[in-house]
Amino acid sequence: MTVLIRDLRPADPTDAEAVVRVRRAALPFMVTTPAGVAHELAGAPAAKRYRLLLAETPDGRAIGTAQVGLAHDSPEPGQSFVNVLVDPAHRGLGAGTALVRAAEEHLAAAGARASYSWVLDGPAHRAFAERHGYRPGRSAHFLRLDLTAAALPPLPAALPAGVELRPGSAFAADPRPLFEADAEASADEPGDVPAELDDYEEWLADVWHDPTLDHGLTTVVLVDGRVAAFSAARTDGATRYSSAMTGTLRAHRGRGLAKLAKTDSLHRARAAGYTEAFTGNDTGNGPMLAINEWFGYEICATETRHTRKLGAAR
Repeated sequence: MTVLIRDLRPADPTDAEAVVRVRRAALPFMVTTPAGVAHELAGAPAAKRYRLLLAETPDGRAIGTAQVGLAHDSPEPGQSFVNVLVDPAHRGLGAGTALVRAAEEHLAAAGARASYSWVLDGPAHRAFAERHGYRPGRSAHFLRLDLTAAALPPLPAALPAGVELRPGSAFAADPRPLFEADAEASADEPGDVPAELDDYEEWLADVWHDPTLDHGLTTVVLVDGRVAAFSAARTDGATRYSSAMTGTLRAHRGRGLAKLAKTDSLHRARAAGYTEAFTGNDTGNGPMLAINEWFGYEICATETRHTRKLGAAR
């Protein structure tokens, strides 16, 4: 069967809906919405050279999708990414190969020297990546918590002196303190491609204004009036909640503030009617894996970051 590859049409809402349908079928552990998909494309900086590709059957049914772009915020030049997802019901038709080929052509033309891709840890997925010249590196877990049954740890009866809890929405007038906290915490995240958050306006457009970021369910811990820790929440506006990033500033680590932030956010998510909580952790991030195990999260899938040098023989 012939598979056609094209770019997502920003003006066509059915395209964003198709991406969501494929993503939910292939990666049900991620929170995604049509509005969020549209924002990915509209909010991407020009330097990212970002594209959202769709793989379609001749009758116009979307069966695969790919995120493609340059790792423009990395201090190491020439890094790029291509993340391919194919609807499990339509694998074996050539959609994945066609998406990889189109993505790599775009990246090579944009000057990329290496490409990385997150691949689910299963025999068929690993074999596909290896056939296309990608070699495995570090891995990460998806974790799930059933909010309808979880025995969430209680919030403390009284907070320590100088400690306050605030929702992310309290920073609507001036989110810069959250940007600065995110930049510091992200710099210390395990990863093969380091990222530098140093552009506030770009962060506003890409992160703060992402429609899946739930400002009300995001929790910020203040110590003596300054941001010390946070747990960012993403939701689908219905039943699915995800911890997008939980971090503590270096000067406040070791005090349990990340646990406090996440506990508060999870309690408020359940009170708001969310029934499933998801998160993700690098397998080498022992402290956060321990925190999530303490909450009752269970690993539901693992993915491995694969890398290929563009231009090298497969």
